[in-house]
Amino acid sequence: MTNHIYTQYIKFPKTEMILGSHNDQICICDFRYRKMRTAIDKRIQNALNADFIDQNNDILELTKIQLTEYFAGQRTHFSLPLLTIGTEFQKKVWRYLQKITYSTTASYLELANKTGNENAVRAVANANGANALAIIIPCHRVIASDGSLGGYAGGVPLKRYLLNLEKDT
Repeated sequence: MTNHIYTQYIKFPKTEMILGSHNDQICICDFRYRKMRTAIDKRIQNALNADFIDQNNDILELTKIQLTEYFAGQRTHFSLPLLTIGTEFQKKVWRYLQKITYSTTASYLELANKTGNENAVRAVANANGANALAIIIPCHRVIASDGSLGGYAGGVPLKRYLLNLEKDT
């Protein structure tokens, strides 16, 4: 392979993340130790016909700055060039996720309705779980219809922390 995904790791007080860029776009901003780490990495590597190289670049630096500002409560939205890798349905769900504004939430059912199929709650949840651009594409803002938090790739305690961080700023 001659294509590369440039990767870096960054630690925050509550989590450690892997960042990845390809052709000056962010394609990975995800939790380093999540259960689906290998599957997501392989999906992205295969789609881009690329391998990982541990090397910094300008777009990764910009992403680190914006994430640091977010975790400090100083940033409410991201301005980064994104490269989403997934099915058309997944990309559709991820576009809706990006419309959930800072400090608000939406339910899986609301998102399913936006896709045009109220019975697609499980598919929406699966698309949410396949999101490789956590926090930037705010899957943490999706909760169950009864108000419970549901699952989260970074763990429910981190999801609670992120929602509280947004509520308090």
